[in-house]
Amino acid sequence: MSRNTERLKEERQKCAQALLNRYWITKEDDPELFQAVKSHYEVLRDWFQEHCGFALLVTRQFAKLEKIPGRARPWMGFGNFQLPRDYALFTYCLWYLEGKGEADQFLLTEMVEEIREHLLSQDVFLDWTLYDHRLSMARALKLLKEMGVLKAVEGDEWDWARTGTEESNVLYECSPWSRYVLRRFPRDLTTFTDIRSLAEGVYAETPEGHLKKRKHRIYRRLLQEPVVYDWEWTEEEKYYVLTQRRSILDQLENMFGLEGQRYREGLVFFYPEPSGEANLFPTAKGISDLALLLGGELRRMLAAGNGGVFLDERGRIQLTWVDLEGILLRLREKHQAYWSKQHRQATTRELAVELVEHLAEWGLGGREDGQTLWIYPGLARWNGDYEGFNEQE
Repeated sequence: MSRNTERLKEERQKCAQALLNRYWITKEDDPELFQAVKSHYEVLRDWFQEHCGFALLVTRQFAKLEKIPGRARPWMGFGNFQLPRDYALFTYCLWYLEGKGEADQFLLTEMVEEIREHLLSQDVFLDWTLYDHRLSMARALKLLKEMGVLKAVEGDEWDWARTGTEESNVLYECSPWSRYVLRRFPRDLTTFTDIRSLAEGVYAETPEGHLKKRKHRIYRRLLQEPVVYDWEWTEEEKYYVLTQRRSILDQLENMFGLEGQRYREGLVFFYPEPSGEANLFPTAKGISDLALLLGGELRRMLAAGNGGVFLDERGRIQLTWVDLEGILLRLREKHQAYWSKQHRQATTRELAVELVEHLAEWGLGGREDGQTLWIYPGLARWNGDYEGFNEQE
């Protein structure tokens, strides 16, 4: 491969990664990357449409990939949102902005009052004298600012959330991106019969349409989830993954630089180098250190054969909360000098809950019921230790 061909491939991969992980790429904020997307537009458009069913929208000012999850996961939501009301108000903010033009300015109090009156006409009551309601609106507005949909000319919504007074008003300016936040649909929303069909999109009721739907769902999951195990596929999907393995590996390496490997538990992908676009495991959080330590400890227990742990037919390890707390207690006694103050002082139960939530987010474990936990085989690909840490420092 010539040097120029390799450079173009790396540039295309950078564009594909950015489109997959960002809300959008704007000419104003990242002119070099925006121009690269335009240069590779046809290849990117055709690949995402063919393999994922994603539409690539490019205008004079920005580029956006309209993404759809292959399978909705709790962690796919907005990280700072805490309540369903946050999402509802985010949507109604976009409704309000539909009536605004680019660079139009308005006050926060004007926005919240119009939204309140509109919802009241639908028998939905919002009370801005309630602190919780104002906090939900502040979280929605904060995200809109982070996305570039709103610009705060003067003031801060958190001051309004704390006080609820007009003295804490905010002057906003509308950007041109507000009408592009929500995904476009090929037909009227009222014609969809259930939430799943709404999420998947529209496919012809033909053998070809069925095959395309299956292919899109598989590529979406492989690209958007940390790991997908064989037991998570339907039999039909698993057959496609097994028979088309070589093609899948080549496609994801060529377009994203992802390296893949077939293991007993499934087809697993990883980035060979840290990526500034994607959130990768292990994270910079201390809880990822605990996950790596747990993976190493379980490997040693399995090798010793006397730790009371074993693999089931899926390569998983079953633990109880008591089992996990016992392991964490041993790990803290051995490694606490390297742990954060928070983790040193937490109870083993608090550590266990935080760790299980972290593992579930990354497809490395989860809970079955109030007593049973599962550690998935993806964690077996990691083995953490602090040995040699001081020397490296």
